[in-house]
Amino acid sequence: MKKILFAFGLLIFIILISLHFDSEIVKAISSLRSNFLDDFFKGVAFLSREIIIFLFLTVLFLPKRKRKWILPLWVTLGLSAIISFLLKILIQKPRPFQQGIVSILPTLEKVSHSSWNFSFPSSHAMFVFCVLPILSKKSPKLKYIWIFFAALVAFSRVYFGLHFLSDVLAGGLIGYLIGMIIVKLEEEEKFGEKIYRKIFRK
Repeated sequence: MKKILFAFGLLIFIILISLHFDSEIVKAISSLRSNFLDDFFKGVAFLSREIIIFLFLTVLFLPKRKRKWILPLWVTLGLSAIISFLLKILIQKPRPFQQGIVSILPTLEKVSHSSWNFSFPSSHAMFVFCVLPILSKKSPKLKYIWIFFAALVAFSRVYFGLHFLSDVLAGGLIGYLIGMIIVKLEEEEKFGEKIYRKIFRK
């Protein structure tokens, strides 16, 4: 528990530090752009679309021994989407490209990557990191692959000038906390298991 608290404290400290250097960091990362990296991270952006993640994880949890966790998974993803939307509306922080700090690829402007029009927090980072506690519990072998994928998603948001570093760090932290809370509730209350048993009468 102490290690977890230390890790969260350290991450919050890094987020606070990154707020001061956000503009310089997004400029430095955006300067790495190349045709190859643009295409690579466009692929990452496509795979990180909410509907694709939702469908992939739902199929992953269809096997009988994992099926009881589908509802907690859906609740986690739903809460992540709702909370990120509310925070964006509440904070209303412009995105880096909207502030003229970096440019954005024309193709990204055309495909609703400026949805909700605000930068903080990164909803993509929240969405990919919120499922980590559940994956750690039920699919530990996939966990490290997912961490790598989630890190690529978070980096791509800064790379394209859609978010600041603090946006993706905060989004990842908030998402992970949501996942932890749902896992704890499921372990204590077994709401997903109870509904599953009621539906399938098991």
